[in-house]
Amino acid sequence: MDYIKAFAVGGAICVIGQILVDKTKLTPARILVSFVVAGVFLELFGIYAPLSQFAGAGAGVPLTGFGSALCKGVMQAVDEKGALGILSGGLAAASAGISAALLFGFLTALIFKSKPKK
Repeated sequence: MDYIKAFAVGGAICVIGQILVDKTKLTPARILVSFVVAGVFLELFGIYAPLSQFAGAGAGVPLTGFGSALCKGVMQAVDEKGALGILSGGLAAASAGISAALLFGFLTALIFKSKPKK
């Protein structure tokens, strides 16, 4: 049942992204940033945590989950360190995801040869 919940919520998030790609003139980069910002605001207003508990990885893996992690990290760091936590909290909370993205991007660049656009 956990897999079905994760698939349904993650799929719904992806469907929203696909609709934005197909029906708007937004660039993919703007859509990606919008998903991160949406995750931040959903976490800030207490909506994303229950969704994440319900769906597990279905809500944690998409970009909205990255925004949620950033927001949680900042809120926790502000509680512990004060205003300095605004600068350090988000990066500390999301450092594993950022590191993984950099590592796998580098490995992919080593394995595959890039081609210029024609």
